Formats: sequence, structure tokens, C-alpha cells
Amino acid sequence: MQPNILGVQKSQILLVGAAATLLVVLVAFGRTVPHSDKKAMPTAAHMHDGQEGKPIAFDELLASAKQKIPADKLVAITALENKTVRGDVKTQQIDAYKQLYASWDSLNQLPIAAYYLGESAKLENSEKSLTFAANLFLEHLEHAEDPAIAKWESSQAISLLGQAIELNPKNDSLKIKQALLYMNTGEPMVGVQKLRDVVAANPDNAEAQITLANLAIQSNQFDKAIERMESFTQKHPDEAKAVFVLAEAYRGKGDIKKAVELLEHCKTLLNDPSLKAEIDNYIKSIK
Repeated sequence: MQPNILGVQKSQILLVGAAATLLVVLVAFGRTVPHSDKKAMPTAAHMHDGQEGKPIAFDELLASAKQKIPADKLVAITALENKTVRGDVKTQQIDAYKQLYASWDSLNQLPIAAYYLGESAKLENSEKSLTFAANLFLEHLEHAEDPAIAKWESSQAISLLGQAIELNPKNDSLKIKQALLYMNTGEPMVGVQKLRDVVAANPDNAEAQITLANLAIQSNQFDKAIERMESFTQKHPDEAKAVFVLAEAYRGKGDIKKAVELLEHCKTLLNDPSLKAEIDNYIKSIK
């Protein structure tokens, strides 16, 4: 099977960019390699790097959305809201929340729709439903331009993922996703520690190891990144993304010859001609 140099989920890719912590090799689908000046490509998330300020209150978000919808829709939504309050059976509440999700989704109010699906998932308390709801927030984060809304969405997703992790503590993918969300909400060290916990329990987790190496590169700790990736690639020599990141660490350190050598090796691990061409162009740009 071909190694996947872009093997990070799209939602996590955005979060990496939003936290301004990782290289573009992990934040772009359209471009595989970082620019030679090491600046990340702009994304919507970069407009609110660091997630400064407070998250919007859901009541405020809801009130604003209600001002934009037709009167007949508002009446129907209000009736459903009353069901969530008055329902004395959990299944009734779950059903009402799902109907609210569908109503707001049909109105293209995605953050509010995700909130109600999240409330339903919390009551259902299944890993699948909690993860699905969290992913809805992550999908909208890719397009969120308001920092207050983005921070609120991140916090909602963190909570949902936390509940899912409690149900399945061995799911490292959820832990990594949550770690990146913490970086997006201005708590990078919380995210880093969660990544370290994953690596401590499972040193072979490529995603966590590569993410930590990229964090080291971004803070100019090239030797740490090299040490981590050298150790990892010794055990996993066919992991193209790890080889690529190791090359970038050497480039950052100033060892262009070694970086080019590793990039050439990375090409041999790939079958996609377009990816190979991207790496060729990148090699030319750093020589």
C-alpha cells in the first residue's frame, strides 16, 4: 500500500493551521510541501490564530440566527425547543434535538445544527454519535471567519470528543484530534501533553509522532525533531510523511544536502506522480 504523505484528517489539517504550529505539509491538500520561506499558506483559520478572546455564547448565536429565518420556520423551531424542555423521556429529548438539528441544517445554520446534534449525541452516549457530532463542528471550523464562533465550536468539539474518549480510552485518533483542538483554543501545552501521552502509550503512532516533530520544527528545536523522526523512521522506514518531516528538520537546521537526500528518498516511497513533482519543485526551491 502506498504511504500517505497527506494522512491527516481534513478537520485536523485545518486545526493545525489555525494553531499556527505545524508546517504546510500537514495543512494543505492542494500543496504538499512548505514554501521555502517556511510561512504557512493562508487559510480561513489563520484569521483567528491563537483564538484570542472569549467564545460566543450559544444563546447569542441562536438569537442572531432566529432573526434571519422565516416566521413559519421560527414557529416550528420554537415548538421543538419546548419539546426538549418538557420531554420527560430521554428518547423524546433525543428525537427533539435531532429534529432541531435537521431544521437548522436545512436553513444552512451549521453551527447551531451541530450544537443540537451534539446535545442528542450526549444523551445517546455512544462513541459513534459523539464523534460524528464533533466532526460537524470541525467541518464548519474550516470556514469559520468569526473568532468567537470558532472558539465556541472548538470548545464544543473538545467536550464531545472527551465524552467519546471516556467510552473508548484506546482511540488514539480521537485523542490527537482533541489535542489539536486545544491548540486551536489557545491552550497549546494542553494539546502537546495529550500528544505526548499518546506517544508514551503507543510510540508507533505516526500521526502523534509527526505532529510533535513539526511542533519542534516550528519552535526551531530542529535537533529534537530530528531525534524524534530518526528514531521513528528506523522502525517505520516506509512512512513517507515522516521522512518528509525529517528532511524539513534538517533543512531548518541548515543541512540542505541531507534534506535533499531525504527528499529524494521520500519520492521513492510515493506512487503519485503529482506528489513527486511537488517534491522535485521543492528541492529546486531550497537548493
